[in-house]
Formats: sequence, structure tokens, C-alpha cells
Amino acid sequence: MRYRLAFLTGAAVGYVLGAHAGRERYEQLRKSAQRVAQNPAVRNAAESAAQSGRSAAVKAADTVTAKVGDRLPEPVAERVKALRDRTAPAEDDWGTSNT
Repeated sequence: MRYRLAFLTGAAVGYVLGAHAGRERYEQLRKSAQRVAQNPAVRNAAESAAQSGRSAAVKAADTVTAKVGDRLPEPVAERVKALRDRTAPAEDDWGTSNT
């Protein structure tokens, strides 16, 4: 019983202190995250990772298609073709570099 009372007292004190500083700390963390996300180096790294992921996905899809071949059901093959056509990487005019 004594431990329950100590736990509940600690939880209540932690809740009050956390609620008091919670919004301020949340705003600090949110502003820090926005600054990091707007950093050009971080944006270039994210774009590079996205391009690497897309190229790996294309290679994996080609490998699976080569191994499975004509054994795919027609609706699945049509869906894969539609997705591949839709997600083909296009050149952009942003001028991002991976340096």
C-alpha cells in the first residue's frame, strides 16, 4: 500500500510538472525540427536517399519480373505495369546535387 501511494504521488507530481513545461518544450522541439528539415544538406541527403530507394525498387522489380516472367496473373501484371509507368523517375528543374 505504501508503494502505491508513493507511485501515485510521484505520478501526480510528474503530471503537474510535465503539463506546466509541456507546451513550451513541445514548441521548442517543433521549431528545432523545422530548422533541421529546412537545412539544405538534410534536404539533399533525403533526396539522395529517395533516389537510391527508387533505383533499388526498380532493380528488385526487374529481378522479380525476370524470375517470375509470364507466370504472373494478368491483373497483377497489368497493375505492376501501371505502377511502374506512373512512378517512373522524371527529371526535375530543382537543380539538386548530391554533394
